[in-house]
Amino acid sequence: MTDDQVPELRASDADRERVAEILRDALAEGRLDMEEFEERLEATYRARTYGELTPLTRDLPVPGVPVAPLPRASSGPSYPSVSLLKDQAPDGSWASRVVGGEHASSWAVAVMSGFQRRGRWTMPKRFNCLAFWGGGEIDLREANFADHEVQINCVAIMGGLNVIVPPGVTVVVRGVGIMGGFDSREEGVPGDPGAPRVTVTGFAFWGGVGIERKVTKAERQRLKEERRQEKLDRRAAARELSGSSRADAHRRMVEGRRELLRDRHEERRERHEERRERHRERREERDRRRFGDR
Repeated sequence: MTDDQVPELRASDADRERVAEILRDALAEGRLDMEEFEERLEATYRARTYGELTPLTRDLPVPGVPVAPLPRASSGPSYPSVSLLKDQAPDGSWASRVVGGEHASSWAVAVMSGFQRRGRWTMPKRFNCLAFWGGGEIDLREANFADHEVQINCVAIMGGLNVIVPPGVTVVVRGVGIMGGFDSREEGVPGDPGAPRVTVTGFAFWGGVGIERKVTKAERQRLKEERRQEKLDRRAAARELSGSSRADAHRRMVEGRRELLRDRHEERRERHEERRERHRERREERDRRRFGDR
């Protein structure tokens, strides 16, 4: 691959999020003012190739973020750039997801806007977030954890914050709602051995903090395929009993009708969940285009 070809490689959503995270850190450290940050953030989510992403972080340090410089002539300057290396996928165990260390993404603010922390990111020991006339989402389903004990401090003032945790994580709620709501339905659900414990603190004033437990899209699809295979296996087993008596045939017919009704109910529920997920993704994308990821 030549020097001219590499910048034309298509950038992924994860690449754009890495650049956006560098810009957020630069804003917090005072390296960028708000106007520069908004301009670069808009260019980040509009970028389609590595060549369009690279100039956005050339004058910014990238502490703690592994990068691989794009190939250049030996006489040219070296700048921080988007990594062309894919992150190593975790093996799925909780031990592999507790990575330790300090991480830059430890706060988020939504003032008449919105923010998201989702996908493959690292949840620090303490994460502070504020929503004022806005909304935010902290999604831990695919996240790594800096420690076995992590804390999310949520302040929602006439706004909403939503925390999504994967199955197996222990949730402790220490928040207060004043003319608002602080969800505690997930508290007390037993966690898996070795899984992190997430403590949610803070308060909601004329707003709400929601906590829900959900599987990832990949896991939901895997479970759907398992149920579909089980239905096929049951139908195949029923066909093998074709030599049974009339009473058995009548029983199979009744069971078949019941199974058909269950299948239709399950399919309707899955379609409803998929529509809700698509609607939610469209709403998040619309908010991101309108307000930016602040």
